Amino acid sequence: METHKNSGAVGRALGAGESIEDSALAAKAATPRRFPETIAITCQSGMSSGVAASAATANPHTVLQPPTRRHLLTTAAVAGSLAALGGCEKIISRVTEKLGESVPDSVAVPTGVEIDPAHHLLSRAAYGPWPGDVEHVRSVGESAWIEQQLDPKSIDDSLCTLRARRFEELEQAAGECYEYTKPVLREEMARATLLRAVYSKRQLFEVMVSFWTDHLNVNIEKGDCIYLKPYDDRTVIREHALGNFRDLIRASATSAAMLVYLDGKENTFAKMGDIPNENYGRELLELHTLGVHGGYTQKDVYEAARCLTGWRVRAKFRRGTVFFEPTLHDPGEKFVLGQTIPAGGNEQDVERLLDIVCRHPSTARHIATKLVRRFVSEDEPASLVDRVAEVFKTSNGDIKSLVRTVLSSDEFKQSKGAKFKTPFRFVASALRAVGADTHAHQPLIAYLARMGQGVFQYPTPDGYPDKTSPWLGTLMWRWNLAFSLGANKVPSVTVPWDKLLKATGAQGSDGADKLFRYFAGHDPRPMQSLAMASVSADAPGIILASPSFQRY
Repeated sequence: METHKNSGAVGRALGAGESIEDSALAAKAATPRRFPETIAITCQSGMSSGVAASAATANPHTVLQPPTRRHLLTTAAVAGSLAALGGCEKIISRVTEKLGESVPDSVAVPTGVEIDPAHHLLSRAAYGPWPGDVEHVRSVGESAWIEQQLDPKSIDDSLCTLRARRFEELEQAAGECYEYTKPVLREEMARATLLRAVYSKRQLFEVMVSFWTDHLNVNIEKGDCIYLKPYDDRTVIREHALGNFRDLIRASATSAAMLVYLDGKENTFAKMGDIPNENYGRELLELHTLGVHGGYTQKDVYEAARCLTGWRVRAKFRRGTVFFEPTLHDPGEKFVLGQTIPAGGNEQDVERLLDIVCRHPSTARHIATKLVRRFVSEDEPASLVDRVAEVFKTSNGDIKSLVRTVLSSDEFKQSKGAKFKTPFRFVASALRAVGADTHAHQPLIAYLARMGQGVFQYPTPDGYPDKTSPWLGTLMWRWNLAFSLGANKVPSVTVPWDKLLKATGAQGSDGADKLFRYFAGHDPRPMQSLAMASVSADAPGIILASPSFQRY
């Protein structure tokens, strides 16, 4: 009876013929502004998935609370009123637009020959500006924006959640992804990853997720990795992306996905004379911690591999979960990087090994170099690398402290336009710049594969390269996407060009120049202005395809 009573009340609140957008906004207005309300939507498109999202309140960074019974009752009533809208994705697009994920009435257009500082920060510490982001950074200040981004849990990301969390396959416990086919998992991992990069308010967090995904690369095309990577992404990369480096490496060392990818599950010692599998031990030293020039020897690789014996992945009952098998572990004394690990440590050997490698001075310098390369320049300024490495040591590998040091540095501020976008960053930044509405279906995801950066598909352990030269061979596909976006002809993507042109003031005779300033963050050169004026109808595509947009 109570359920019937509450559901009827919700139905009356919606009103006859009232749209979901109006209902959501009315609920928002009626809710005390100090509390977040939850909008829940159940989508039916071959399967059902529930997604709960908090609409923006007076505090746009409110932490979400678990849905209550009342919220779930609201879900049922609201879902019934949505059928006429023609599908879950259409609903999500309309709701998120009404709740602020849209092009504002007016957008700042940077001026000057140098890239605007706010535009520069958003281009590096985010996947480029969304319409209105430059104004936000200017209003709160760059330092305050960085601090806000370094605390991602304080940022309400519910509108992104509406788009990205509908992929229920990716939220399963370890091993449960075996119930799904590889093509489904491959596409949904790519879609969810791109949608978060485009729509998340926690932009710096998503950038760091990408950084650590490459640092601890797992290729989903090897063995069972495709079934294990979703859990690895949640519990290793995302859990520790802005946490502690040692915790991150520890989580990765015994991740089922990593144990399969680098053959750690095959690293056993059953009897005297058995030789350990060195694959993961080598990459732990060469890629994950000390670096290729970190001062370790082949003997250190061998001893590290001995420390790592005995970690297994279940193949039947509780499939995909990890356990330690003492009878397959080398119990003897080990000697790594000049330090002794006593005999009989069993599963604690991995803890002692990681203490040694994570505290090694070469690890501090290796991670500092990679962070500076990612955020500043391929030619890493030695002065900044030195400072970041010192912060790594004094903070015991606190990732937030490292990122703060890089983004607050003069070297970062002076490096405008020094980097070349990877395909993933190019696609994400283009979609963000135009305020696109998409749910990242195959026609869009296919561009990433054609440009050479399929999500979680880099074959070797070093991850996708963070330099220019490897990406110059697929520029044609970038240009193809740029002109297709400019003409609003990318299947499954809608660009609100009328709104964007009006918001930027790019409707007059100097419209192309204003649009260039908006996309590139600085004034066009005279020759660029002439080129755009001669083909004004194609100006959006020309700008998105230009070096000024592809460099950042």
